[in-house]
Amino acid sequence: MRRLIATLCVLAPLAAIAADPKPEINRPASSPQQVGVAHTLRTIPEACARIEGQFTGQANPPYKFTFARTSATCQARARLVDAAKVKPDAKSGWIFNDLIRVPSAACPSQQAVVRIWRKAAEAAPPALDPQGRSRIYLKDATDQARAKGAPSLPQYAVAMAVEGKACGG
Repeated sequence: MRRLIATLCVLAPLAAIAADPKPEINRPASSPQQVGVAHTLRTIPEACARIEGQFTGQANPPYKFTFARTSATCQARARLVDAAKVKPDAKSGWIFNDLIRVPSAACPSQQAVVRIWRKAAEAAPPALDPQGRSRIYLKDATDQARAKGAPSLPQYAVAMAVEGKACGG
């Protein structure tokens, strides 16, 4: 019985990893991070956002995630949304984009995990004009927005969690 429990304890984290589909971006786990050291997990330039985090060294919360604007003058061309609210899946057009794993240097059995999905916009570029250029005229765009609503933006759904066993202390 003990051997079975030990085997299941080893296989449980592997099953969680296997449950994730293969992301578009293939990256190894990050280097272990020290407690209290802030680090960038991922920058999403289209959304003018950077996902940052740091291990706190506390039991609750063991890791702190934050979003930061990349620039005060940046004009977002995509939206960031909470994955828990939109529940991204392939059937609704979401693509599993990135899986980021950051182990704790102080507690190797614990890691911060960020899962990012993306959903392309439904908007298409305008047709080419007689000069072969794709142009958008302000009056035409505002008239179209009033008639159909604003064009959709690409979206990025972000889920952040801490996985693994907490260390005593």
